[in-house]
Amino acid sequence: MEALCSFVYKYGNDDGKVRAMLCHIYHFAIHDEFYKARDLLLMSRLQDTIHNTTIETQILFNRTMVQLGLCAFRAGLIQECHNCLVEICQQSRAKELLAQGLAWRNSRFERNPEKEKAERRRLVPYHMHINLELLECCHLISAMLLEIPHQAKAEFDSGSHMISKSFRRLLDNYSRQVFTGPPENTRDHVLAAAIAMKEGDWQKASDLLLGLAIWNLLANPSDVKEMLLRKVKEESLRTFMLTYGSHYNSMKQSQLCELFGLDNNQVHAIVSKMMIGEELQASWDQPTASIVLHKVEPTHLQALALQFSDKIAQMVENNERSLGGGFEGFDGRRRGERDGGRSGRGGRGRGRGGRRGGFQRYRPRNTAGYRPRGNQAYRPRRQYVKA
Repeated sequence: MEALCSFVYKYGNDDGKVRAMLCHIYHFAIHDEFYKARDLLLMSRLQDTIHNTTIETQILFNRTMVQLGLCAFRAGLIQECHNCLVEICQQSRAKELLAQGLAWRNSRFERNPEKEKAERRRLVPYHMHINLELLECCHLISAMLLEIPHQAKAEFDSGSHMISKSFRRLLDNYSRQVFTGPPENTRDHVLAAAIAMKEGDWQKASDLLLGLAIWNLLANPSDVKEMLLRKVKEESLRTFMLTYGSHYNSMKQSQLCELFGLDNNQVHAIVSKMMIGEELQASWDQPTASIVLHKVEPTHLQALALQFSDKIAQMVENNERSLGGGFEGFDGRRRGERDGGRSGRGGRGRGRGGRRGGFQRYRPRNTAGYRPRGNQAYRPRRQYVKA
């Protein structure tokens, strides 16, 4: 593979070099050499120029990124796996982006036969298909392992962003169901495992994930299951400390080891990393091998009050922005007319904005044909001239 790609790099054209580079990265990814594939992708900078290539090359790039994400998942690199798969999986168009099926078309729109024929010619053969269920499973599990601890951490920080909006939306819809039956498909298993891990029940979460039959498609299912069990235990410990840490004065290290099935070194490393990253306000008591927690975090009621105040401030800001866009205020006049036209460069008021340019309103001298009714004031028809 190295010799063939080097030959294309030396004598091929631009499009051939790009496709050879993608095939080289694809080769490393399917042989579980993630770091070589990642370094080759970053050095080539294909992600910056891939939108200027042909559609066939863009399809090959999407397939390469998917294989790179699956390789990262098999290696236990959850953050890298999510970064590679999020662009393909969050749009629910993985089948179309990987050229494994045609896009769904609405019957109200006319079909273009030539365009549909071109799409059919670009489809990859069936023996080259990437299993979409395995792809969705790896994406949802990586998003779960990242989003659940982040959600527990962001409970007291309303301004933090979401890591995976698609997974958060699926989890919210799953939690709002009145009756939740036993999980049936892969997505339900992952969402049920996320709810269990959020509550600190790592055993139920691991049973739901490891019981999936999709792992039999991998070459080394036992290694992947062992890695997944370790990740679930570690992230469950982080979620438990972030969620229930404020309710304790101290925690015994041996009790945490027994609760989550981890050894002393793993628990010490995870908790120490949380302390260094300021995720957990605590300190170690070395003689007793316990964690002393400091009460500096707000209570749940205080966190809700802070979120409510932030939403009120955002609503006030949106109202002020809408009033500044020309909506009438409480006195029936536009904002530009109340403040003398200062809100716009070409306003109609008497302020600086009205004299700087645009159009100005004036009253015509000829008032013939206009008769005010009753005590109605003089109201000529609006006419505009260039300033």
